[in-house]
Formats: sequence, structure tokens, C-alpha cells
Amino acid sequence: MGLWYFLILILGVSMVVIGAKAKSVPKSTKLVIISLVFGILLIMMSLFLFLPGSSTILDKLFGFN
Repeated sequence: MGLWYFLILILGVSMVVIGAKAKSVPKSTKLVIISLVFGILLIMMSLFLFLPGSSTILDKLFGFN
């Protein structure tokens, strides 16, 4: 499981870097903003999943038994 969390983290970081390095911002503003937002969301999600006890929080949130 940790491998997938790490891959999500790397994907999020790469999306943030790609979005930040975009030099033609007026032409593709939507793509840059979407890349930055999804990258930040992926980073936050993967860091949350790395925390101990995150599985119990998700169990209570989604009602799994």
C-alpha cells in the first residue's frame, strides 16, 4: 500500500512542478490551474494516507466494517 501512496505523492509533486514551470500561462491558464490544484490535492491525500490511523478514519468516514 505504501508504494501506491508514494506514487500518488510523486504524481502530485510532478503536477505541481509542471504547473509552476509553465511559461505560456495566458494561453493555457486552465490547464496550469487544474494541474496545480490536482497536484496539491494529490500531495495532501498521499500525506494523509501515510499518517498512522488514517485507515480507521476512512473506515468511520465511509462506514466500512
